[in-house]
Amino acid sequence: MRSIWNGTISFGLVSIPIKMYAATEDSHTVSFKQIHTADQGRIRYRKVCELEDEPVAPDEIGRAYEDADGSLIPITEDDLAALPLPTTHTLEIEAFVPASEIDPLQMADAYYLGANGAAAAKPYVLLREALKRGGKVAIAKYAHRGRERLGMLRVVDDTLTLHRLVWPDEVRDSAGMAPTAKVSVREAELDLADTLMATLGEVDPESLHDEYHQALEEMVAAKVSGAAPAAEAEAPPETGQIVDLMAALQDSVRSARRSRGGTAEEAGTDEEGAGATVTALRGRRSAAGTAEKKAPARRAAGDGKRTADGGKPAARKTPPKKTAAKKTTTKKTTAGSTGSTAKDTGRSAGASAAKSTAGTASKTTGKTAAKTAPKTAAKSASKTASKSTAKKTASGRRTRKAS
Repeated sequence: MRSIWNGTISFGLVSIPIKMYAATEDSHTVSFKQIHTADQGRIRYRKVCELEDEPVAPDEIGRAYEDADGSLIPITEDDLAALPLPTTHTLEIEAFVPASEIDPLQMADAYYLGANGAAAAKPYVLLREALKRGGKVAIAKYAHRGRERLGMLRVVDDTLTLHRLVWPDEVRDSAGMAPTAKVSVREAELDLADTLMATLGEVDPESLHDEYHQALEEMVAAKVSGAAPAAEAEAPPETGQIVDLMAALQDSVRSARRSRGGTAEEAGTDEEGAGATVTALRGRRSAAGTAEKKAPARRAAGDGKRTADGGKPAARKTPPKKTAAKKTTTKKTTAGSTGSTAKDTGRSAGASAAKSTAGTASKTTGKTAAKTAPKTAAKSASKTASKSTAKKTASGRRTRKAS
């Protein structure tokens, strides 16, 4: 592995000579060349001077800054070397902080830091063990590719690793990205999301592969060999507006379980594919269930109705026969027995109604008599008293006249 930067780690008064190596590689890129489609000729770029209209050699190319008015101001190597940049070949540690304080948005390229020489072994191990025991990472500044950069040092498999960090002011604000409309998420939806996450579970990174890169290499190899197999285009996944979030979550859970080799029972499906492990939405009942629940209530209300005098419930009117409205294939003998039974039922109902009416009438008569008796007695007493008073008055007048 070829080093891309040489320098030292400045750890207080301790200096650790190191070499920097790229920790990652872009091996999933297939390099293509530009061609002229008419004759398959290569398209090449040449660095040409605008004034001379001639190609320029690399050792004759410098750099310049373009001002706002378009004028070019040359910047030489001596100008850059004169800048006060103490981190030119030094990785200067500024602080030690918990890894949780580093925003992952700042993390960029990763590099391995190897000890440069035998003398660097002991201070290298010292810094590594200090980071392990403290459970922290080091924040450092260094110069690389013409810029001063920010970095984070941490330990990976006993190797000091440098992550390039973007400066805090280079992280863009996320304002306006999240939905502004007021959205409420129900507990049932969160429960289903938890179930989906638990179903997907953890994954071994080694099991993940770049399927597009693999297919691209196979297609190129086929073209090189002279064969051009037609690529089997897979149907794109169905996308669109989510109408029922609960249904989408349920389908996602079942699909995730099936993709991991689960059976129909583990996937929470019956023979028809309906979910069996998901709680239904609250407040939604079928029309049949609602009718069944309302019917007993109505019957209970009807049975609870009684007469005003606290007696037994009044006889209900016999509902019209519905036998004629239904299509049946009953034999005639059954119809005959049904008719006789209906007659007996009608007679019993009539007798009961008569008894109930007679009982009610006698009670009503008794009450009426009880209420009328006091009034009648009072009227009779009043009339008797008036007649007695009138007789006394008449006899008194006669006595006065005789005297």
